[in-house]
Amino acid sequence: MKKWSKFSFSFLLIAILMFSLAACNTNTNNSKTKKLVKVRLAEVTRSIFYAPEYVALEKGFFKDEGLDVQLTTTAGGDKTMTALLSGGADIALVGSETSIYVYAQGANDPVINFAQLTQTDGTFLVSRKKIDHFTWDQLKGTTFLGQRKGGMPQMVGEFVLKNHGIDPHKDLNLIQNIDFANIANAFASGTGDFVQLFEPTASIFEKEGKGYIVASFGTESGHVPYTTFMTKQSYINNHKGTVESFTRAIYKAQQWVATHSSEEIAKAVQPYFPDTDFEIIKTVVERYKSQGSFSTDPILDKEEWNNLQTIMKESGVLPKEVDYKAIVNTAIAEKVIKK
Repeated sequence: MKKWSKFSFSFLLIAILMFSLAACNTNTNNSKTKKLVKVRLAEVTRSIFYAPEYVALEKGFFKDEGLDVQLTTTAGGDKTMTALLSGGADIALVGSETSIYVYAQGANDPVINFAQLTQTDGTFLVSRKKIDHFTWDQLKGTTFLGQRKGGMPQMVGEFVLKNHGIDPHKDLNLIQNIDFANIANAFASGTGDFVQLFEPTASIFEKEGKGYIVASFGTESGHVPYTTFMTKQSYINNHKGTVESFTRAIYKAQQWVATHSSEEIAKAVQPYFPDTDFEIIKTVVERYKSQGSFSTDPILDKEEWNNLQTIMKESGVLPKEVDYKAIVNTAIAEKVIKK
């Protein structure tokens, strides 16, 4: 009887242990198969300038945070903001100036900047002819193919020109009526002596002999919240955990980019530029890293915000001064960094 009791007790212990292990395995499997939260992200253009965003996708940082981020390219600030406001996107990556335009129109559900991605202008001045010793006054009297009026590239471009003593509307034949997506094609077809282009287009043109990079608007303009992740206030109210997880993934990517080589970053983002030569991707990444274009954290600070409004005011497109705290939320980014 005693032997049977010992056997029963041992059997019972084994059964309990096996049940516990099975329960642990079930919980582990459930955590692995937990449904990801879908986030629709609209980016204003496809550019190596946004390398940390692609790193977050490629390295699985979003998935690590329980997010299924679905990226679409909407080609232009107006289209990107329309997608966000109409409910076609949950989060937008676009210039902060667009949030000011929306706020100035008296939006009931303002668009909030919650995570900064880039902190300088991302465009370069490209000349049709090779210039060994470029000076800004060489632009006078030429045809300049600029960006869409009211957008960050155009505003920063004109701000830089004015700082070099050039009145873009008097000293140049300024063309601004070409759609953002068609500017590069227009220049390649023979329009303009100079053009303001994003990468990798600028470097591709240089490699193909269609143009030559002579200056960087990013190094000339100082720090600005050039492209930030933003969403409607209502989305933050209803999905605060999702926004925080999104920001955490971006911060991981920013830190990864800051601590890895241009070649490693180029390999990570290459899938998003399948038609671009790897060496060009690496060159572009190095160019942006060297001029400090990639933000190393997602905080949009007040000095950058004020610089943005100064640039907008100089361009004559600032509808009104907007207080930093009105449409900038740094609490989420600060919480992420502290953790």
